[in-house]
This record gives sequence, structure tokens and C-alpha cells, in this order.
Amino acid sequence: MTTTAPSSSSSPASPAPSSQLSPAFPGRAPWGTASKLRAWQQAAMEEYLRTQPRDFLAVATPGAGKTTFALTLASWLLHHHVVQQVTVVAPTEHLKTQWAEAAARIGIRLDPEYSAGPLGRSYHGVAITYAGIGVRPMLHRNRCEQRKTLVILDEIHHAGDSRSWGEACLEAFEPATRRLALTGTPFRSDTNPIPFVGYAEGTDGVRRSVADYTYGYGSALADGVVRPVIFLSYSGNMRWRTKAGDEVAARLGEPMTKDAISQAWRTALDPRGEWMPAVLRAADRRLLEVRRSIHDAGGLVIATDQDSARAYAKLLREITGEAATLVLSDDAGASGRIEEFRDSDARWLVAVRMVSEGVDVPRLAVGVYATTISTPLFFAQAVGRFVRSRRRGETASVFLPTIPSLLGFAHELELERDHVLDKPRREGEEDPFAEEAKELAEAERERDEPGAEEQLPFEALESDAVFDRVMYDGAEFGMQAHPGSEEEQDYLGIPGLLEPDQVQMLLQKRQARQIAHSRRRPDAEADLIELPAERRPVLSHKELMELRRELNSLVGAYSHQSGKPHGVIHTELRRVCGGPPTAEATPGQLEQRMRKVREWATRMR
Repeated sequence: MTTTAPSSSSSPASPAPSSQLSPAFPGRAPWGTASKLRAWQQAAMEEYLRTQPRDFLAVATPGAGKTTFALTLASWLLHHHVVQQVTVVAPTEHLKTQWAEAAARIGIRLDPEYSAGPLGRSYHGVAITYAGIGVRPMLHRNRCEQRKTLVILDEIHHAGDSRSWGEACLEAFEPATRRLALTGTPFRSDTNPIPFVGYAEGTDGVRRSVADYTYGYGSALADGVVRPVIFLSYSGNMRWRTKAGDEVAARLGEPMTKDAISQAWRTALDPRGEWMPAVLRAADRRLLEVRRSIHDAGGLVIATDQDSARAYAKLLREITGEAATLVLSDDAGASGRIEEFRDSDARWLVAVRMVSEGVDVPRLAVGVYATTISTPLFFAQAVGRFVRSRRRGETASVFLPTIPSLLGFAHELELERDHVLDKPRREGEEDPFAEEAKELAEAERERDEPGAEEQLPFEALESDAVFDRVMYDGAEFGMQAHPGSEEEQDYLGIPGLLEPDQVQMLLQKRQARQIAHSRRRPDAEADLIELPAERRPVLSHKELMELRRELNSLVGAYSHQSGKPHGVIHTELRRVCGGPPTAEATPGQLEQRMRKVREWATRMR
């Protein structure tokens, strides 16, 4: 049965501390106190020592301190001779080094470079990756058979990334004396069972993973252990050319097919458009505001691939006047750059996937989700990079494109999920997990090279950004506004140190001020997106689509006649006629632009 974090009034007897622990570890601490064990860590220790299980699954939200809990327990088991050595299995090369460094601080010496042969006498064990276990499972099985071993499986869901990894972990660690599994995101989209994790069948006949101790985001937030997250969503108009040669225009957040959402999303993230520069400028303004009260606060842009990461770093240099730290691959050099960034007060880090999970940079306070990965697992891991609290009142800010799935993940942040082994099969469906499994595999693979979908003949033509909304604590605030406007700045300028209830009160006040300001502005001076719904012109969606289609046809004909690209013509029409982009323009503005294109075409005859 799962044990969850107890209330702060509970104070069961503490276990005897290990003599190997530093003064920072023993004793019971108030909730959120970093100098001793946090209350949830102490309670999880007590639950473990009470039951003395061979297998134990601890689920704790990112930033709550799973590493401290695991190493405290490892030290106790070593000191009391329950085990003689420790093996830590981590998802990445960087993380195994990070584990070894953390263990050394409390007197446990792990070799992160171990590959084969006898272990040096000065070491208590090794730190290795899941991929390393997959290569030589028998080596680690032999080590477990020779000496009593505690195996710590960090982010255990990675053992289900592939059947070979899961089988290798089973083969290597079946003889282990004790196994401690850790995760902050205990859910997967496939049906591969996770090794050493227990499953229980529910009343619906579906088997779900069972944790031995759970400390969720909601509990951690209430205890002040993690930061609350403000999500700032940006919409905008996208235009692209498909592999069939068709030009398509759409607005982020509007109902559209899955393919169209994907293409609009990729168009938004294209560094050559206007969307990414506008969002990066907004994110940097937010970071500067946060740094007024948290002087070393940093920002992270999570990119899809190396080319995009380089381009975003270049944009940030143009915006900030400072070079961004660029991390392109999971190698020794990348680890060094991350460590250097962690210990500095530099503003921006740009990385491809590898810092989305487990990398500890507590000063990260502002994030830009600039990747097309759309699995809840990856999203939760990415947001987890910004929630590590250092002192009371810190708030994290994450910038997102207005993509329905991402907005859903943001709303569901406080929900706890379990790994489900059995998923109901719909009639005529061969594999109920096929689509989700494909998405997860895409999220988990290395992004050094473009995947098949990026190699399709696809061309992003034009994009712009519009501030859409703020999501906080399950509620939404704000009306749409243009980048750089006073309305947008109202939300970007929220102080970086506030109590959670103060954040909500401020958001409510700023939304009321934005609505009042919009109502006072004459319609003739406002763009369509700035008008409240009741003052927008009434026109059916079909009629608007016809007007936009007619304008695009005229622009296409004039492009063929003049040799000018479509984007240049649309930009010139906005400059001459005024008003917002085509997708936001009123019928009168669309008709005015059509007259202007006809006028230009007539002059060329």
C-alpha cells in the first residue's frame, strides 16, 4: 500500500543516524528546511526502516530531494552492514557523475568511471548509466553475487525505455540484497513493465504501479519545498508550405488537425520567424524582473535539436548582449559547461534535451519550452528543472506556445500518475499504446540529428507572436496582447519573490486592469485581438475564411507577377494599410488589403 507524506504535525520516532553522515543530514527538520532531512525524507526513511523491504519505490516530485533521501538510506545500510557496496544507475553520463559527487559529500565514494574488473579498495561502489547496464549486465550481476549490494535506480522509468534495458536490469540486479527505485514521473505511455516495481490490479481490471512512499507536487508546494510555476502562453499566426507545395496559414491555439498543429508548432519554433525572437525577448524581460530580487536567477531554453539551439543562443546574444551557455550533447564537455553555469550568475543556458531531467541547477527560474516533444513524461521532467526552491517566496516562470496538449499538461501538473500496464483496447485497434509509444520513443531519443518528420519537405514561411494567457494554480488570467505592450509587461513584471496567494491576487488585479484599459480604448485605435469579445464584429467563421482565402489568392497572383515572396507582400500590406496580421484582421481590413493588392497589380500591367 502506498504511503504518502504525513502532515507536519506527525512526529514518529527517528531512526538512529549513520556515523558516515555529515552534520547536514541527521535529525528531523521542519518542512522545507534544507540543513537537515526534510520531513518527507525523514518519514520515507522511517517507513523503509519499519518495513525493511528488498524493493522500495519512492515517488517524489522533481526538486523535492530524492538524492538526499537515497544517499541517507545508503549510508544507514552501509553503516549497519545490511549491504557492503552500492551501485547507482542513472539515466545519463552527467547524472552518474553528479551522483558520485553528491555521495562523496557524505562519505560514500562511488566510481563514476568504472567499466570492468575489480573495484578500487577506496570505493564503496559504482555509478553507471542504464545504457552501461544494457551493454554488460553479467558484469554487474557478478558484482551483486560477490558482495551484498544496494542498487539505487534513479528515474526507474528509464528501465522501461526498451525491452533490452529492462531485461538487462533484471538480469544484473536480480541477486541484489536491496533495491531502491526513485522517480519523479512514475508514468509511461507504453506497457513495458518497469523492473522491480510492484503492480496492483484495480477494480477496473487495470494493473497500476504501486509506490511505497509518495510525495507529490501538491504536497511539496504546500510545504514550501518547491516553487509554484507561472505558465505564460504565447499564440500567434503561422504560415508554412507543406510537402505538397500548398501554403497554409493558422493560428496557434485554434482548432485544427493533429498534422496542422504539428506544422504550426514547428513554424513557431523556427528561429527565422518572429515568434521565437518575441518570446525570447519576453522571457528575458521576465528574467530581469526576477533577478531584481533573486540576483543569480538563470533561464533555460530547451531546444529540439542542435541547429535550433545554436540559433536560439545567437538570438539571445542579440537580445541580451551576453553570450548564452550552449549545451549540445551529453559528453564530458557538456557536463563541465552545465557545472560552470550552475556556479555562475550568467543569464541564459540553451540545451538540447539533456538537461530536461535530473540536472541540478537550482538557480534556474525562467524557462522557454522550445521543443516539439509532446509527451507528459518529458513535459513534467522539463518543468521539474525550474521548481527547485532555495528560499521562501521564489516563483518559477515557464513560457509555452499555445498548444492544446501543453496547456493540458500545465493544468495537470499537480496530478499524480501511475504507470498503467493494461490499457482498454478499442474495437479494431491492434495496439492501444502504439501511438503513445511512438511519441515516447521520440521524446527519449537523442536529438543530435533531425528525425524523419523534420526531414520532410516543410518550409516555415512566416510567424508572429501574441501574448495569450497566464496559467497559475489551475486558473487562467489575462487577455491577448501584443509583445512589448503595457498589457504584456504587466504580467512579465510580477515580482520574483512572492507568497503563492500574493501571486494569485496580483494576477487577478492585473487582469482586471487589462480589461478596464481595453474597454476605455476606442475601437478604431485597437487591434482586433485587443477588443473584448462583445465589441468584436460579428462574422461567421466561414465568411472570414473566405475573405482570407481571397486575399491569399490575390497575394499569390501578385507574387507570381512581381516575383516578390508572399511574406514580403503581406508585410508590406500591413505597413501600408495598418492593422494586425491576416488571421486577426477585421473584414474591413481584409477588403482594404485586397483593394491595395489589385491596385499594385494594375500598375504593373
